[in-house]
Amino acid sequence: MSTYVAKEAEIKRKWYVVDADGLTLGRLASEIAKILRGKHKPQYTPFIDTGDYVIVINASKLVLTGKKLDQKLYRYHTNYPGGLKEIKYRNLMQNKPEKVVELAVKGMLPKNSLGRSMYKKLKVFAGAEHNHAAQQPETLELSV
Repeated sequence: MSTYVAKEAEIKRKWYVVDADGLTLGRLASEIAKILRGKHKPQYTPFIDTGDYVIVINASKLVLTGKKLDQKLYRYHTNYPGGLKEIKYRNLMQNKPEKVVELAVKGMLPKNSLGRSMYKKLKVFAGAEHNHAAQQPETLELSV
């Protein structure tokens, strides 16, 4: 018995478009993270980036369940003393809806250089238009 290891030449990358209109944030993010990692492919190898590119459109029409819009906070630090900032997700969805999807997916990817390379294959747009038509992306219907 031998273990299969994917080689760079064997990896075929596709482009997918996901319409986030009416989908739940966490369920959408977990499916996108699975595609970015390549876990949907039979060639999946944990230590090699075998994933595909994902374009998310209509990020401003995402749904957060429960009271998360008012209770969930995005926290970041400015690296100055006392520089901890908090933004409610309602404000974040109004100002930067792309950031909400990016943060959710980034949290589900590995925290190393491999995860950073996977994260670069995610493209998020607030509206219905995107500028990656030249890659001829396939529409991906998620069952979430």
